[in-house]
Amino acid sequence: MKRVFLIVLDSVGIGELPDADLYGDTGSNTLKACSSQKEFNMTNMKDLGLFNIDSVDYYEKSENPLGSFARMAEKSNGKDTIIGHWEIAGVISEKPMPTFPNGFPQEVVQQFKTITSRDILCNKPYSGTEVLKDYGKQSIETGSIIVYTSADSVFQVAAHENIIPVNKLYEYCEKIREFLTGDYAVGRVIARPFIGEYPNFERTPNRKDFSLKPPKITMLDQIEKRGLDVIGVGKINDIFAGKGITHKVKTSNNSDGLTKLKKIVEQDFEGLCFVNLVDFDMVYGHRNDVSGYAGALSEFDGRIKEIMDLMRREDILIITADHGCDPTTSSTDHSREYTPMVIYGSKVKQGVNLGTRESFSDIAATILEYFGINKLVEGKSFLKEIIR
Repeated sequence: MKRVFLIVLDSVGIGELPDADLYGDTGSNTLKACSSQKEFNMTNMKDLGLFNIDSVDYYEKSENPLGSFARMAEKSNGKDTIIGHWEIAGVISEKPMPTFPNGFPQEVVQQFKTITSRDILCNKPYSGTEVLKDYGKQSIETGSIIVYTSADSVFQVAAHENIIPVNKLYEYCEKIREFLTGDYAVGRVIARPFIGEYPNFERTPNRKDFSLKPPKITMLDQIEKRGLDVIGVGKINDIFAGKGITHKVKTSNNSDGLTKLKKIVEQDFEGLCFVNLVDFDMVYGHRNDVSGYAGALSEFDGRIKEIMDLMRREDILIITADHGCDPTTSSTDHSREYTPMVIYGSKVKQGVNLGTRESFSDIAATILEYFGINKLVEGKSFLKEIIR
């Protein structure tokens, strides 16, 4: 049975793309920023070839990498999670998703008021933790609902679980998702429940993303159609709006995601296990916590060997990212960066430098070829270059 384990280290970029200046991201390099921290230790990833990738010249390289490796360029216009994952799955987005740096227009606000029968607070770009400090108490006292956005293409909705039950909040988000199309077609509507008392509010694990459906067929659709399994771990099911997913596994953090991945590796199935580890981005990158980010990378590195040791003869492991989020820049937003790609397995040649790939979608093309599926997606397969 052929199995592919595809892990996305959310926001682990490896240096600015040539057009980074157009996005305000000149000089961004997420991995390099973290590598200078005392908490940083990625011995296992070094052994796989992470630091042998083109232009990664700030950490010790492996003399005999266990895997093959490449620097991935994003061909889509954008730098958000949805576009990055869609491109990994074979869909290149020609237009960036809309953002709302001045808040959402009155038409959108009025529609959400009609849906919820509640007043709206905030309606501007905000930190997810700061917005609770500034508006959480008023939201509880008045029954109003907090709406905010960021530099990403998101419509975020926060409410205290004792005031608006989680399922009701999800219902509101589903309805506004249906409305947000055309010029208002944000990548994600995100439910952000919180608990606690002022000023000690905290977000709960009941976050839920309501994404746009991919506009074209993806690698996931093709694998599912072949009758194989497509297991989405973490945010993957939300990112693809459930499309092409046969099994979904919810996670609470990176550690939980890796624990559940380990259990999946021990199970019998045939197909793709697609994993998103979001803490790098959500917990550390967006909060400019460089030492925390470095520590999270080290924790991942310590756990990945557990996965490698369980792999079977026909298994392939691919580790990549979807964009950057350099925690040392003045911005707390995503950064337009190259991403790393390492690929490992008993059938994968060691030490093959695949250079700089033109698109994340080369990953989709390669996976489909491995499963013997004629691709209906973008991308150029590199399977023949790395398979034994």
